[in-house]
Amino acid sequence: MDRLVKADVKEVEIAYKRGQKCTTTFRLTNLMHTMSVAVSLTTTNPSLFSFNQLYSIIPPLSCSSYTLILSQPSDKPPLSSAPDAITVKSSMLPTGKAHQDDLRRLFSRPGPHVFKDARIPISFVGPHVIEFLISQHTQIPEISSFFSKAVSGCSRYQLSTLLKSAVISGNAYLVTNLIDNGADVNNKDLDGRSMIFLAVKAGNINVMRVLIASGCKIDDSIDRVLHEAASMNRVDLIELLITTFKNCIDVNSVDSNGRTPIHHAASRGHAQVIQFYESFGGARTDIFDRNGCSPLHLAAENGHLEAVKCLLDCSDYIKYAVNREGKTAFTLAVDKSHAHLYDLLQLGDALQRAARVDDVHGMKCCLAEGARVNGRDQNGWTPLHRAAFKGKIESVRVLINHGAKVDAADDAGYTPLQCAVVAGHVEVALLLIGQGAKANSKSLKQLRPLKLDCFKNHPSLLVHPVNYEKEQA
Repeated sequence: MDRLVKADVKEVEIAYKRGQKCTTTFRLTNLMHTMSVAVSLTTTNPSLFSFNQLYSIIPPLSCSSYTLILSQPSDKPPLSSAPDAITVKSSMLPTGKAHQDDLRRLFSRPGPHVFKDARIPISFVGPHVIEFLISQHTQIPEISSFFSKAVSGCSRYQLSTLLKSAVISGNAYLVTNLIDNGADVNNKDLDGRSMIFLAVKAGNINVMRVLIASGCKIDDSIDRVLHEAASMNRVDLIELLITTFKNCIDVNSVDSNGRTPIHHAASRGHAQVIQFYESFGGARTDIFDRNGCSPLHLAAENGHLEAVKCLLDCSDYIKYAVNREGKTAFTLAVDKSHAHLYDLLQLGDALQRAARVDDVHGMKCCLAEGARVNGRDQNGWTPLHRAAFKGKIESVRVLINHGAKVDAADDAGYTPLQCAVVAGHVEVALLLIGQGAKANSKSLKQLRPLKLDCFKNHPSLLVHPVNYEKEQA
């Protein structure tokens, strides 16, 4: 006979609870038909575990219950790579009776009279164990082993609650396993928001993919997932959301403040998000929130240069819109002293207008306030292009004195000198040449030469016609 008693479990499970003394009960059965058996219980970690009885006597073919006690309450489960275990030893007891001291002496003497009947592993189960595993992320190498045991002590409701924590932590492994073990993927948080929202907030695209593959749904009117992703500058999350939920998600949806996802991106300066929305059909940059602010207002107020540039590329006229306080984006930038935005939002336009009408004083004021002397309009024209084309020689002088580039090329490749020549302004052309402008910047093979009598004494000025349509009234 290789053993005298048999345990009713292959593994003892303790339902762990933080800071509490935890216990569990198991039974041993005497396999002997006619003789009582003495039993001794020990653990691999006696400082951590104890029993309600270390030594006992089990009558023939009878059972006895034992309580394992986690005698040191703690804030985290005492998990170890080598699980603790109970060792069960037994010895035949012909008399059927013995005092505790007698039993202690019996098992203290080695010999063939003592049987090592069982080694029962101890595992910790329940939601508190899984909470601990979630909090540790992937710092525990044996996390899969601990999880597979701990999950057996959880109800479906507990698993669904734990799923929220796993999603927030960004642990795709635990999210997958909680769902596989029965967690409700469409469980909501206290505010009625979906697991997808929690994953977006955590910024974990792998968890999002797990949830989507498991059938997680969203309610766009509550979740506002695009707003959250835009606030985080996560184009990858936005693309996945739009691709997956294209039939139930609105890229122009507004939150309680009347703001779209682009409002959120603009207020934080997330130019990449704005560019993505610009390339995505249907996304609008001209929606106003409850305060009458467009995304451009918010970007300007917060001084976000790249965001302002992107928004102006989407819609140039929006810079003239006013909010409920009657303020344009430029006014808000001035209020916050964001001088680097002045040219884009207003001064650049004012400088272009002043150059066109030869308003020297207006140009000087614009330049003094922060207008860029080499700033460009939608066609790539600088103020010098415009002054040269109009033949405004005083304006040309002022612009050059303030650092205007005489050979700046517009979007079609034309310089201020070419603009002056095609419009017949010889004095301006000569002034530009005197300031270092190159006379031959276009190949004669590309465009037909313009022959003007006024340039017959200056053959080097024969250039090619610019697009007159570029000049705006």
